[in-house]
Amino acid sequence: MSKKALRDYTKSDRRDFLSAPFDVSDVAASPIDQFAAWFKQSIESELLDPYAFTLATAGKDGAPALRALYMRDFTERGIVFYTNYNSTKGRHLSENPQCSANYLWLELNRQVRVLGTAEKVDAAESDAYFASRPRESKLGAWASDQSSTADSRQALTDRVEEAAERFKDVEVPRPPHWGGYLIRPLEVEFWQGRPSRLHDRICYRRKDLVSDWEIVRLFP
Repeated sequence: MSKKALRDYTKSDRRDFLSAPFDVSDVAASPIDQFAAWFKQSIESELLDPYAFTLATAGKDGAPALRALYMRDFTERGIVFYTNYNSTKGRHLSENPQCSANYLWLELNRQVRVLGTAEKVDAAESDAYFASRPRESKLGAWASDQSSTADSRQALTDRVEEAAERFKDVEVPRPPHWGGYLIRPLEVEFWQGRPSRLHDRICYRRKDLVSDWEIVRLFP
């Protein structure tokens, strides 16, 4: 397919969203309860990686960065994910804890957008999750200097082998530079696609982390 054909396809391809109505009266009082309901439906629909989301961060220079990663827990406090604290996302969150997460469940014509602030989970929580990971993933956490420049793929392979030798015949401990973040939400939007792009958007908002939630409808 030529570049022109690709561009023409992008401009002309259309599909309509035929979801059922979704209104303020349909949602739970808590955005986490509403998220749990939609997340359960995404699992029951056998979507591929329904816990995958895109995380947006920005450092002190204000330049935004996006990446896809996996949610590993959610509670009334918010969403938990794990990463290398020395990565770009870790550096950004140390400079600016404000961030946004977006879940896209295309097969269900749904998105969930979360705006909030991130903080590190306590060491015990990070230890418990790290202990549940496969051994190869644990070694990778020690081997990868995430987001820094690698001379070659072999350089990574060599570091994995070094980590394997270092922790030979012993349990691999959690690296001090690796652990979890909790995104504590201030705004959560539930988007459901509707015909003619007249989508339903229901948004939970609060002024701070202890305020009650306000539930509003947004224009599409």
